[in-house]
Amino acid sequence: MTKRVAAIDCGTNSLRLLIADVDPVRHELADIERRMEIVRLGQGVDATGRLAPEALERTFRVLADYESLILATGVTAVRMVATSATRDASNAAEFTQGVQDTLGITPEVITGRAEARLSFAGATAELTAPGPGPHPEPPYLVVDIGGGSTEFVLGKPGADPSGAGDLAEISVDVGCVRLTERHLHADPPAPAEVAAATADIDRALDDVATAIAVQEARSLVGLAGSVTTVTAIALDLPVYDASKTHHARIPASRVHEVTAELLTKTRTERAAIGSLHPGRVDVIGAGALVLDRVMQRFGFAELVTSEHDILDGIAWSIADGG
Repeated sequence: MTKRVAAIDCGTNSLRLLIADVDPVRHELADIERRMEIVRLGQGVDATGRLAPEALERTFRVLADYESLILATGVTAVRMVATSATRDASNAAEFTQGVQDTLGITPEVITGRAEARLSFAGATAELTAPGPGPHPEPPYLVVDIGGGSTEFVLGKPGADPSGAGDLAEISVDVGCVRLTERHLHADPPAPAEVAAATADIDRALDDVATAIAVQEARSLVGLAGSVTTVTAIALDLPVYDASKTHHARIPASRVHEVTAELLTKTRTERAAIGSLHPGRVDVIGAGALVLDRVMQRFGFAELVTSEHDILDGIAWSIADGG
């Protein structure tokens, strides 16, 4: 039986909404609406430990718009998940109260582990679906590069996102916003700044290599805005087109090339890239650097990009009763 649901993902950088009709029996998810706004909720959290008043205001304003759309489309169930920025903030209660006042629900401030598992479920559901091949070969290493953190999940499609033994995951505190605020201050970033950011990433990847058996992965699946943007640039798209980035395969050499270009461009030059969302202009260099270091460190020859991620995982969890 089809169920119309609304999934909301509140990250460090972006606030996203998916309204979809989900049929758990047929394992089908049909989009009704996808929205994304850059609200930069995590503005300054790494330095102050608090959510800034202006960041909260931006977030609640967008949530009010989402609430109108949810009501207009006849949604029967809503789940909102909040990730890295709200895990780190000392005034998270202000955020929770504002969401309750706006949406009438309590946001779930989930752990990095839960975030990773939802992302894996959303990203891998279609990869073994019937259709023209070849399909990416499992096991998959799913990498979700966010604003404050990056999640890594190793496993095979169809694994239960709530299970304990079928997936291996780790969340590390390197994301595009956090790294930019810590290190990338010059315009363009100075070589020493890039080196410091790289060292931060590499230390985090040491933890990843210790926590999960990355060498077992046969395919790298990347998701979230930094990955999809790098993919669009790598494909030389004049404007962003999710139908072209979804399941695109990008060689490691091209990811490295795009990363080097982004880190040597000025802000004005990055803003002129047609496929780059204005809200990502300041942070895309750091996000690309995370992706590039992952591919180099773990020896992946190509990236498989997914436009389906934690939002889709949240929607599936509602329909499945999870």
